[in-house]
Amino acid sequence: MLYMATLAAVRFNPTFKTFYLGLRARGKPAKLALTATMRKLLVTLNAMLKHRNTWRPPCAEHLRAN
Repeated sequence: MLYMATLAAVRFNPTFKTFYLGLRARGKPAKLALTATMRKLLVTLNAMLKHRNTWRPPCAEHLRAN
């Protein structure tokens, strides 16, 4: 289930897409980049649950810094 959610996030969510493509651009294998993105998705969801927040995409400056 996490794998499919991550594939959808990499395709359609700009935050996770940028993260995944950045790893790939740095020469990481596809499976490793996808696994790292899975972890980022889990950490993000866990923080959202912990703080009872809804999804808010980061500002454009933050995306360029990563």
